[in-house]
Formats: sequence, structure tokens, C-alpha cells
Amino acid sequence: MIKKIQLQNPDATVKLGGQLAKTLTPPCVIYLIGDLGAGKTTLSRGIIQGFGFNGAVKSPTYTLVEPYQLEEVNIYHFDLYRLADPEELEYIGIREYFDNNSISIIEWPEKGAQWLAEPDLIVNMTHDNEQRLVEISAKSSIGELIINKL
Repeated sequence: MIKKIQLQNPDATVKLGGQLAKTLTPPCVIYLIGDLGAGKTTLSRGIIQGFGFNGAVKSPTYTLVEPYQLEEVNIYHFDLYRLADPEELEYIGIREYFDNNSISIIEWPEKGAQWLAEPDLIVNMTHDNEQRLVEISAKSSIGELIINKL
């Protein structure tokens, strides 16, 4: 199951993240695919803020993971862009992040190879001039429920 969406600007990307947040329940793993500047972190910001987080949502490019422990759910935002070796994920205890009360948002999942949990959704973001094209693919029954609610 695939849903395609065209986004006019970064505000629309944040809004889509907020809409996604309304459909997400733990456990859930989301892979974000796209070139630099495609809007992956912007979408992540919308999801995290959609769960009620009011602070700044920054890219965890250097820390690999930024945890958001909210009242109802734990959200883990990963950015694996600077990961030199997928085995480094073992050293940060990657498996502990994928529990039944967490939503994991993973930018650059291809760099994590075999160390990541399987995705429920894959969000592919591409440039289309000044706009963005988003293709959301369900990879599990959880993912299908999410797309049906969008």
C-alpha cells in the first residue's frame, strides 16, 4: 500500500508530520529516505511536535539519536548520515530503542544495514523543484493501518 503526497513548502511538511503523529501508536518504526535537504528532519519535527513536544527538534546528526520521552510515548529520532560503520549501532544499544512503547524515526536507514528493526513505514522524500514529493509505503500491518488513517 502506497500513498503519494505533494508538499508545497516546509510548513506543509511539518503539517504532514503532525497528521502522521495522529495516526501513530507504538510500537512503530519509520524509515525516512531522501537526499540532503529533502525534508526528512522537517517531517520528523512535525511528528514529534504532533505528539505535544514544544521544544526545539534538532537533527541528531552528531549524536546519532535524540530521545523524546513524552507522557504517552517514547520517540527516538535517529540520523545515521555520519555513521561510519553499522556496527557502531551495537555500541549505542540500538536494540533497546525498539520496544513496545516507542516510535523510532530513522533518517538514512540504509547506513544501519542489519542492525535496525524492520520498518512499518518507509517515507521516500524527493525534490520537485521547490516542492517535495512524498511517497509513504506500508511495510507491515501497522503501516497499512497508518496509511488508511491518513
